[in-house]
Amino acid sequence: MTPDPARIAMWSGPRNLSTALRYAFSARGDCAVDDEPFFGAYLAATGIDHPMRWEVIGSLPADHLDVAADCLAPIPVGKRFFYLKLMAMHMIPAFDRSFMRGLTNVFLIRHPARVVASYARKREAPTLADIGFVQQAELFDQVADWLGHAPLVIDSADIRADPELSLTGLCASLGIPFTPKMLSWAAGPKPYDGVWAPHWYGAVHASTGFDAAEGALPELPAVCQALADAALPYYERLAAFRLRPAPSR
Repeated sequence: MTPDPARIAMWSGPRNLSTALRYAFSARGDCAVDDEPFFGAYLAATGIDHPMRWEVIGSLPADHLDVAADCLAPIPVGKRFFYLKLMAMHMIPAFDRSFMRGLTNVFLIRHPARVVASYARKREAPTLADIGFVQQAELFDQVADWLGHAPLVIDSADIRADPELSLTGLCASLGIPFTPKMLSWAAGPKPYDGVWAPHWYGAVHASTGFDAAEGALPELPAVCQALADAALPYYERLAAFRLRPAPSR
């Protein structure tokens, strides 16, 4: 199966700027988007207790094969591209990953100290499995093996530091045109948000574009710092491949 350049699978963990980036692609006008389509199947298969668990399961297909088929279904009429916001930890080993060969797989990363600080405010006692760094690195390796080279990696810090430069570089690497429409969106919930949005998306619902560049890394309590430290090697391994678009001259 040959990767389809029109189907963009953006793999991340939670609290990675992933919802804002989905809003940016939707704002293009020529791009359909989907929000964590494997979330329901993941919760049903693992039994994990998660905020809004039953609402999530009730809103999405419970069979991972049905979700995979949806990822490869015809792109909606009037749209040129299909953007999938996907969580690495949802792709458990029991799920068939062969559908990923038909997608252009990209990896969105964020420094684990920032992820842990943000995630811990929404869900108590996070674990390494909850924040997706190990799973993201595993998926990265699998895609790299299929391609014969490293897939695209983009760091949320680079997007926040210069959204236009970073998204121009990302679009160029994807072979799609950049449009300034990607830099802003209307505030408030979106019809293409998952049902879990009220719990997780408060900050991005208040936004109309990407926030400014982040400052120093947050200071974390000891247990959270230990979690960030455990995730750091996985982040650093992918960060070595992150897209570094050259400034325009």
